[in-house]
Amino acid sequence: MSAVPEKRRIPDRLGTSFTRLFSSWEMLLLGVAIVIFIANSFASPYFLNVWNLSDATFNFTEKAMIAFAMALLIISGEIDLSVAAIIALASTAMGAAAQMGVGTPGLVAIGVSVGLLAGAFNGLLVAGLGLPSIVVTIGTMSLFRGISYIVLGDQAYGGYPESFAYFGQGYVFWVFSFEFVLFALCAVLFAVLLHATSFGRRVYAIGNNAFAARFSGIPVERVKFILFLLTGLMSGIAAVCLTSRLGSTRPSIAQGWELEIVTMVVLGGVSILGGSGTIGGVVIAAFVMGLVTFGLGLLNVPGIVMSIFIGLLLIVTISLPIIIRRLKSGKVA
Repeated sequence: MSAVPEKRRIPDRLGTSFTRLFSSWEMLLLGVAIVIFIANSFASPYFLNVWNLSDATFNFTEKAMIAFAMALLIISGEIDLSVAAIIALASTAMGAAAQMGVGTPGLVAIGVSVGLLAGAFNGLLVAGLGLPSIVVTIGTMSLFRGISYIVLGDQAYGGYPESFAYFGQGYVFWVFSFEFVLFALCAVLFAVLLHATSFGRRVYAIGNNAFAARFSGIPVERVKFILFLLTGLMSGIAAVCLTSRLGSTRPSIAQGWELEIVTMVVLGGVSILGGSGTIGGVVIAAFVMGLVTFGLGLLNVPGIVMSIFIGLLLIVTISLPIIIRRLKSGKVA
């Protein structure tokens, strides 16, 4: 009579899951964020002031809101480099409307609508005509920004209603700004959309293999069009917040943000090749970049140095997984 084998599988699986958790990219990023926070607290006596920390969130909330939508787009295998130009176009439209006496509700509606229309235009070119998204959005980046320069030239729009300032300067409770609360709400909504719905599973499937996804009955083009709509929508919302915070509109508004947004997404663990990534990683990456830029700002580091740092960060985060993968394959061989 054979003995009943002991069941020891459960502890092994728990150990494996814990190992995966603590070796994940998100946990590594969280550790980096903690180290940066501690370093900033020693580097500047003003860093730990609660109102200064609240101000630090303005360094990333607007960009992060776009990064959530960009994350889904990159996971699906596409990209949108026109997001900063959409902000400029939406801000210009709001500025022109403000000169004609349009009130705060109308300005918000215009900003969001312009973002949606710009996203729909990108989506039609990519999902409808099958054009490469990187080529299309480089073109629309120049188009949207060019329209702003044609309308404004070297001038600026101002004269926004006082109530409009709340979106970029108002506080919901204590040190929690409207922008930060909106950022947190968007993080939750996009996390649910990507990780807890069939739409999110379709996004992953398309990013891993669009050809197979299409034969599985997934409407690939429709999903991609919706993703471009979401990116345009979030760009429009960010335009409302940024314009409200600055209190004016210039054609150079949000210049270079597309690089920082893509860096934030890739730093958050989203594969630039598509098919993998989490919203949680993007949230942590947003805090990391916000802490770094705020800390450097307190130390009076020039803006050009921050740009160099962001460029290097993008190169490292893109190349590091590829290098590690090649080293592992070399060891196996």
